[in-house]
Amino acid sequence: MDLIISFVITAIVTAIALIIISKLPLGVEVDSVGKALISGLVFGVLGALVHPIRALLELGPLEYLFFPLLFLLNVAVFGLTAKLVEGFRLRSIWSAVFGSLLLTVVASVLSTVFSKIFTVVV
Repeated sequence: MDLIISFVITAIVTAIALIIISKLPLGVEVDSVGKALISGLVFGVLGALVHPIRALLELGPLEYLFFPLLFLLNVAVFGLTAKLVEGFRLRSIWSAVFGSLLLTVVASVLSTVFSKIFTVVV
């Protein structure tokens, strides 16, 4: 049950991050909040599917060697999410690169902020 709740919260945080990123002039477009939420769910599922590959590449010092490959894997998941979800578009490959990078940063900041808020409330 905790795993499902964690997944849904992560999808919501990703959706909020996508909405924020779509307001920047990067070529990342999201039609609505609903499409952002669907995109967050798809991004989470695709991320879970590539997690075993990512885990192998992150073993010990190999992480530093394979960092570019890990980044490209994240860009590919971001681009595939845009391809699969109608209403979530990328204008170019650079939109995928910068959007993926910003999604990581913005979602991380939002996760930190939300975890502090909900820790105080609980």
